[in-house]
Parts: sequence; structure tokens; C-alpha cells
Amino acid sequence: MTLIRGAQVDRRIVDVRFDGHMVQQVSPHAMAPIRNEEVIDAGGAALLPGLHDHHIHLLATAAARRSIDVANGLDSLATAPSNSGWIRAVGGGDDLDAAAIDRVVANRPVRVQHRSGAMWVLNSAGLAAVGAADSDEPGIERGVDGHPTGRLFRLDDWLGARVADDPPDLRALGRMLSGLGITGVTDASPVLGPGAAALFAAADLPQRIHFLAEQPPPGGSIGPRKIVIEDHDLPSYETLREQVADARVLGRAVAVHCVSREALLLILAVLDEVGAVAGDRIEHAAVADDETVARMAHLGVAVVTQPGFILDRGDRYLRDVPADELADLYRYESFLTAGVAVAPSSDAPYGPLDPWTVMRAARDRRSASRAPVNGKEWVSASVVLTGYLRRPEALHAPHRRVRAGELPDLVLLHLPLAEALDDPRAEVVRRTWIRGR
Repeated sequence: MTLIRGAQVDRRIVDVRFDGHMVQQVSPHAMAPIRNEEVIDAGGAALLPGLHDHHIHLLATAAARRSIDVANGLDSLATAPSNSGWIRAVGGGDDLDAAAIDRVVANRPVRVQHRSGAMWVLNSAGLAAVGAADSDEPGIERGVDGHPTGRLFRLDDWLGARVADDPPDLRALGRMLSGLGITGVTDASPVLGPGAAALFAAADLPQRIHFLAEQPPPGGSIGPRKIVIEDHDLPSYETLREQVADARVLGRAVAVHCVSREALLLILAVLDEVGAVAGDRIEHAAVADDETVARMAHLGVAVVTQPGFILDRGDRYLRDVPADELADLYRYESFLTAGVAVAPSSDAPYGPLDPWTVMRAARDRRSASRAPVNGKEWVSASVVLTGYLRRPEALHAPHRRVRAGELPDLVLLHLPLAEALDDPRAEVVRRTWIRGR
């Protein structure tokens, strides 16, 4: 049993008692400690429900923590430890191919994940190690001469089965998430291979996990079924309609990866015909005009967005996104005004993991160079925090609060809430409890 005294909850100073099952009491009156109870003096600092990251790739995020970042150039590959094994890197750019990596590292296999997560690029040694030249996998890009270019599209499982690698350290990731105040996550991987269940079981992650995968591993809750619409290879209307119908047969809503305007319009057309159900959600919705926002509100679908991309990729957006799409880019305020439920997320490892950074990004709407990016879509840090408190199984429902009967997933800050949100940073987190621990 734990007693937190003098905590700010919903603008009141209260005492809060909880155990491993639920929040037992929330009272404006001082509570007397009971035997063997841990007592913590909050000193007027905010006590919140635990934050939930509504779209993260846990295995990829854990693996990325031991990878080399090449976002600023391939020269960093030269810093890899000197052994004969694979070099794993993240943050690859659009023009990367095997020849480019060979110019930096040619004597050992290298695999670089594109910053979007949709593609791997291997050098010549890597292609030889996995037998890419002799494979008939359609995701292996080939040049006019028929030889692999090094680019592998959506072949994570195929590549993983051919690369001997240390398992990602999920336990360390769980500790990091706890330090950020994150007590629950939605794993957005559409497919989790046979080894994933063993990895999750061995890690014993403290966070509650909501899975979108086609066949979720045991130990977490089952959410909508993930459908990925590839921008470079849009499915036919009939194929997408069949995927949605298959999910309905299983009694599941859908969570549809839509980055481009075309992808979003395609799934909305399908949902217009098939019918949207509670729990349907659009992942990213990166480009949406006013008419599309209104259609989404009419259908009742939720949006899971990534404001961190405005900070992390904003300068590239300003350079590469057509001018007529910038005003529709990663909207937030417009969705809320239209009545669309919005849940923020990291999309880690492809966006910033820290939810407090995401709050700042949504509020400031500025790139890393401080250039404004579609600033009319700004929302307050408080609004984004509320999104992190939404229930993953019911994004339209009222957000979680510190109340008797709720789950004992809690975050105590060092400051009152208004002060913490004035300059949102991970350092405001003092202590996190998950399942009362």
C-alpha cells in the first residue's frame, strides 16, 4: 500500500492511497498512514495517471538503442566496434543504396534502416550474407541489370531470419519508458514473428501493452488490426475492402497506416462502404484537407498523430512537401475542432520517444531550425497531455483521471502541473508506478 500526501490532482490538493490493484482513496482530507504503508510527500506537485504512447514499435525501438545513427551521414559507420559481425544503423536517407555504403564500409555486412522504417539498405557484403541475389522476394529492389540495389522494402521478418543478432533489450527500454512517465504503450507493428512472444515474455516489461498485430503475442490486450497502405504501392480498392472485412470477421476494428493524401482517401472510401465501427483509427493522417477532416469526423474514426515529426523532420518537410500540402500537414487543432478524437504518439524509433518533447513540438510547431511548420495547427501542451491520458481501447472515451477505482498507474511530478507544462521536459517526472509498483 502507498499513500501520497499533498498531491495536486485536478487542481485540488489531496491525499491518494493505492495498492497493486486500484486507487483506493482520493481525499481532500489528510489520511492517517496505516501499518507498513509507504508514505510520500508530494509537496503540492502534480499526480497524474500514467501516460500511454498510442503508437510505438517496441522491438524496433529497443534495437535502435544499440544502433549507429547515420541521419547526419554515413561517416559514423566508421565508429562501429571492430569485429566481424553485422553493423546495424538507423536514420538512412532516400538516396541510400549498396554502393553508397560500400564506399564507407565494404569489408563487413552493414544494414541501414530508412528513417521511415519501411526499408532496409544493405551493402554488398550484407546482400551476399543474406543471399539476396538468389532470392525471389518481391521486396528486393533490383537495377536494370537484375542485381539487387541494396534496398529491401518491408522485409523485416525475412531479413531478421537471415541475420544473427543479439535480441533487443526490452527490459532496458521498459525502464526508460517508466522514467518518462509512460505506463502503457500501443505496439503498432502489423506483424510480430514467432520469436516476438518469447522476447516479450522474457523481458517482463512493466508497461501495459496494447497490440495491433495480426496475431498478438500473449500478455497484452488486443486492439484494432493494423493495415499498412504503402504509398509507393497503393492496394486496389477491392484488396483494401477485403482486408477491412477480414478484420470485421475477427471482431476487430482497424488501425490503418496512412501517410499520403491518396492513402487516406482510399481507406475513407472503403469505410464509407463497409461502415466504420468503434475503435477504427487512422495512424498518422499526415496530409488531410478540410473536406477530408470533415469526412473523418462523420465516420467517427480516431487519429493517432505524431507531432514530434514537426520538430524532428520539419526542415525536410519545408524543403520537400509541395506548398499546397503544407497547410494540411500533421494537423491537430483542426481535427479537434471537427470533433475527431486525437491521440498523440511517438512512432518510435522513427520519431522522438519522449512524450514531453512531443508536447513541446505540438505547441511550438517549429522545426529543429526553429522554422514554423503549419503553425495554425498548434495546440497547448495540456491538450497533448490529455491525449496521452486517453484509454487505448476507447480513444473517444473521457480520458483517465486519478480517481478511486482506477488502475494504479500513476506519475508524480516534481512541480505543479501548470509549471511543468510551461516548459515540458522529462526531468519533471519524479516517480512512476505501474500496477501499484
